Amino acid sequence: MSVHKSSELKRVTTHRLIEMKQRGEKIAMLTAYDYSMAKIVDSSGIDVILVGDSASNVMAGHETTLPMSLEEMIYHATSVIRAVKRAFVVVDMPFGTYQGNSRLALASAIRIMKESGAHAVKMEGGAEIKESIERVLSAGIPVMGHLGLTPQSIYKFGTYTVRAKEEAEAQKLLEDAQMLEQCGCFGLVVEKIPASLGKKLAETVKIPVIGIGAGGHVDGQVLVVHDMLGITNEFRPRFLRRYADLHGIMTQAFSQYIEDVKSRNFPNESESYE
Repeated sequence: MSVHKSSELKRVTTHRLIEMKQRGEKIAMLTAYDYSMAKIVDSSGIDVILVGDSASNVMAGHETTLPMSLEEMIYHATSVIRAVKRAFVVVDMPFGTYQGNSRLALASAIRIMKESGAHAVKMEGGAEIKESIERVLSAGIPVMGHLGLTPQSIYKFGTYTVRAKEEAEAQKLLEDAQMLEQCGCFGLVVEKIPASLGKKLAETVKIPVIGIGAGGHVDGQVLVVHDMLGITNEFRPRFLRRYADLHGIMTQAFSQYIEDVKSRNFPNESESYE
């Protein structure tokens, strides 16, 4: 029996994720936004499913993650939760639902948890959103942090380039990570930072550090499922490994179906009723 199947009925929890870090077991995390995909991802043995606001890009076709509403995130999260039996499900809090207003942050997080049945929320940023994080945590809601390249701040950065290459930004990232840990966050995502900083960060904090473009020395990895499956074939960052070419497979299947319909090959007699 494979390692990831041996414990498939034992739900992943925040406690278990921290235990995985302590024993050096890497954490595998992928996004999902709908019931059908989440069911396949969960049954494969994934540890964490992120209902990401990247749904804005891959599901809705927006250029950035900013347009996603709280209602849309709850819809995607609810769809995913219905499919999941084992994985720990984290939901992104969308832009504008927590920054600068801790009361709104708590109300938003409570809606996500109550209406979707999710297990945790994720919030982008460090010291500048500390009050919102603390208020959400005070309600007993698990929070995952997100540092480095924070896509909700894309207009501030002006680019999707690697973050924290300069000493000052690297130091702030380390300080923010320690602050998130001290506040009570159970883990954090770090995006597009130098591998050496990812290693230092994972060694500095006791909570799991999940990387996307953060090197191989962090405690786990996350990818957008549409990217790693090759459905979105125009997005090609260095950190992305394609595990399939579903764009090609699906295009071929659709073309064959069209040809079969046009040529009257589909449906045949065995696919028709008497």
